[in-house]
Amino acid sequence: MLIKAKTIKNYKLHGLDGEIGKVKEFYFDDKHWTVRYLVADTGNWFTGRKVLISPYAIGAVNAQEESININLTKKQIEDSPLISSDEPVSHQFEEDYYNYYEFPIYWGGTEAWGPCGLYPSIEDIQEKSKEPTERAKEWDSHLRSTHSVDGYNIQATDGEIGHVDDFIIDDKTLAIRYLVIDTRNWWPGKKILISSKWIKSVSWEESKVFVNLLCETIKKSPEYTEETVLTRDYENELHQHYNKQGYWVDEENSKKK
Repeated sequence: MLIKAKTIKNYKLHGLDGEIGKVKEFYFDDKHWTVRYLVADTGNWFTGRKVLISPYAIGAVNAQEESININLTKKQIEDSPLISSDEPVSHQFEEDYYNYYEFPIYWGGTEAWGPCGLYPSIEDIQEKSKEPTERAKEWDSHLRSTHSVDGYNIQATDGEIGHVDDFIIDDKTLAIRYLVIDTRNWWPGKKILISSKWIKSVSWEESKVFVNLLCETIKKSPEYTEETVLTRDYENELHQHYNKQGYWVDEENSKKK
């Protein structure tokens, strides 16, 4: 299922021995555009620390109750590697974090979830190697928060066309499938979706996302509203408009290899 990041924000987090807090934001990498951590707002329970939850620790998601089960205890979180609220997520922290929880690393190999392939699966933890490859050691993940990228301008090939308003996340793979783009500050426009696969680059210094698309093509893109249901028919229409192949085709081909 595809779900907006802002929809998940404030979902309650239930640990194995009580409530941990609420979803605050997400950290993702700019290589695979995949969520690597859920950031928890722990309220008064655990102040002064940025609590990161790996997708490997996520259990059931209950949209009706707006809650997520986390397969960790408060003690496990308290004893986990420290990171203060004002520090970026370093690669050294990630190595310490994954060693502590004995999760398989995601930064090894060519797929979004490294040695575990495309999809995070807790059952793979004992089966896959936790040792980083030489390729993995060379890769800087460039983690960014959804909160920090919210509002970035979209730079098309012939001008600016809108700004990032939200992110559409696949709840099965944790991939960011689309960026929701608000165009109304550029013309009496609308909201549209741009696939993360169509992003050429991101300038963190300029707060811009660059896409190899023309403004006019984006203007004529299928509209996205709060009421839009992200069915495969809608996705097909969107990809056909841009003459792009769907991500689901690429992933099916990858699984067959």
